[in-house]
Amino acid sequence: MRRKREKEGEEGPGSTWMVTFSSFILILLAFFIMLSSYATMEGSKITQFVRSFNRAVSFLTGGLKFEPGQDILMLSPDIMDNKDILPALKRIVKGLKLESGVGFSVTGRGLVMTVADTVLFDLGVAEISPEAFPLLSKIASVISKTSFPIRIEGHTDNLPIHTEEFPSNWELSTARAVNVLRYFVEKEKIPPERLSAVGYGEFRPLFPNDTPEHRARNRRVEIIFVGAGRDLILGLQKNNE
Repeated sequence: MRRKREKEGEEGPGSTWMVTFSSFILILLAFFIMLSSYATMEGSKITQFVRSFNRAVSFLTGGLKFEPGQDILMLSPDIMDNKDILPALKRIVKGLKLESGVGFSVTGRGLVMTVADTVLFDLGVAEISPEAFPLLSKIASVISKTSFPIRIEGHTDNLPIHTEEFPSNWELSTARAVNVLRYFVEKEKIPPERLSAVGYGEFRPLFPNDTPEHRARNRRVEIIFVGAGRDLILGLQKNNE
């Protein structure tokens, strides 16, 4: 009876470390399995998973966690740091010599990339011009390396349009925004759940529609990195210095 009690004692409190150790090994195994499954997915999703894993293991005694900073993110060239998004987009625009037709701003909505209608479309049509494909393709490459939702907004001037396809500027602006969205999804394989499109017609002008120049500035598509925060604002300030 005494020997039996000693044996039970050996399997009691003294073996609790094995439970913790086994749990930790299982977590690591799950980590590497999930990391392997993410190998063919977007870099931004890998970042999200690493952060989730960090939160999952941070309960362990001793403070086992990933240190904040860029070291982990920089292990993969497919992951873009938030503050690098704006400079990357500006390099694309400069490389394609489209500075006169593309502008940037940071607002409460996020980082706004404003593209003149002439860069993307012919007059009065919603089909994307083939000349715009290189720009949209390079923008998509940046989008794929981030985790921000992307909102695409179409805008026109106040000159009325009355065609069978577009009874008003509502339809034209909406069709243009949707066609940009469809390009990102169908040609560049951006996950559709990250994208939204809306048309505002002539009702959100940047300038009064009182001159041809102002009307031209109002005809635009805005690609918005929704919720882009302080890092992008700092990037904008640094890039403008």
